[in-house]
Amino acid sequence: MPKTSVLDCPPTIYGNRNKEVAEIPIRYCLYARKSTEQDELQALSIDSQIHEMKTLAERENLEVVEIRKESHSAKESGQRPVFNKILTDLREGMFNGILTWAPDRLSRNAGDLGSLVDLMDRDVLVKIRTPNQFFTNSPNEKFMLMILCSQAKLENDNKSLNVKRGLKAKCQMGYRPGVTPLGYLNEPTGIKGQRKVTIDPSRAPTVKKMFEKVGYERASGREIYRWLVYDQDFKTKSGKRVTLSNIFRMLHTPFYYGDFEYPQGSNTWYKGNHEPIITKELYETVQENLKVDPKIKYGIKDFQFTKLVFCGTCGAMITAEEKFKKLLDGGVRRHVYYRCVKRVDVDCQEPPIKEEELLEQMIQLMDKIDFYKKGTFDKIQQEVERYNKFSQVVFGKGNQDKQIKVKKTDIKSYAAYILREGGREEKRELLMNLRTKLYIKDSKIFIKENEVVENPDQATQNE
Repeated sequence: MPKTSVLDCPPTIYGNRNKEVAEIPIRYCLYARKSTEQDELQALSIDSQIHEMKTLAERENLEVVEIRKESHSAKESGQRPVFNKILTDLREGMFNGILTWAPDRLSRNAGDLGSLVDLMDRDVLVKIRTPNQFFTNSPNEKFMLMILCSQAKLENDNKSLNVKRGLKAKCQMGYRPGVTPLGYLNEPTGIKGQRKVTIDPSRAPTVKKMFEKVGYERASGREIYRWLVYDQDFKTKSGKRVTLSNIFRMLHTPFYYGDFEYPQGSNTWYKGNHEPIITKELYETVQENLKVDPKIKYGIKDFQFTKLVFCGTCGAMITAEEKFKKLLDGGVRRHVYYRCVKRVDVDCQEPPIKEEELLEQMIQLMDKIDFYKKGTFDKIQQEVERYNKFSQVVFGKGNQDKQIKVKKTDIKSYAAYILREGGREEKRELLMNLRTKLYIKDSKIFIKENEVVENPDQATQNE
């Protein structure tokens, strides 16, 4: 192939080359990239870049064999799959030039820039072409390419610092970055980042009442949830129901009394220029009431009568929930309530009943149950005989070889004893052996006549 002097070629803006090179046909890969990040909002869209490059290729009679495009940031090296594929195809000789809108489309980091320069040093990448300039394996042109890409990296780094400075200045003026919490609104007009925060007239009173119920009435998070969702029909700004986690997040947000921390967890506090919804004293009271005693194992649920009792009003299952009340001496008292799950009728009005009251009613119910009719006599008789034999051996009551006779009154006494003193599994086994459903209506427990079930747990699952 004949050689031509670089002096016969069009000069670049950086001067003529001072040595002879072989004229090599260049096959270009057109590469267009648009970052989705804020710092590149002013860059041309991908379609605009492709159109610009195609126009240049037609005008300059450039051979474009591939068009590659991607939406990805170039701040970090090795993170762009399309660009990485271009480097691989360059090494395999699919093409030997890159046509792009600007050098910063190729690289905004030292790693990817080093890969490009290395391919140019090895004459694998012959030319990088842009609308206004081109870069080849020339010391001056490679140096200029590195300067332009390094300048793009410097701009990124400076913008990151400027954003942090801007956010800090915004906080110092009393504006919290991010979306305002429920109960507040941002004015749609005004300087961006300094738009006035106003109280939401439709939500702020409910938010204030929520804090007061937790602070003064010691309401739990789930009670607040039911109050907001079912009584107040409280919705978010997007029209959705609030979640339990969102409620706890609101209760732990100091923005409502006027202060805010930014960044979160930095322990750097600022005074907001918005109107508080609650007082700081009420907020601190709420935080104190929301504290969980580490000695209390709230995750352990020891409910004794779930899946064994049904609602006499709607027929749904009776579930249980526990509540903890702090005492004046610093202790905590646990209360368990049984209530309808309302799966059959969401408006079921059956009131909850305390576990202690339910237990006493069950003991009284033992006198009304015909154990022989229910087929439980044999099962319970074995337990009573075992207990009587134990008493004879240990306490020497009577002759241990004498046959033990179990009376009906003994079985009822045994059942009452198990309900009072037995463990959770013993109580559940006793009630399951009754082979009948227990119902609660108007806080009174009863059984339905002529209703027998073989497996109360299975019956529960079928509800």
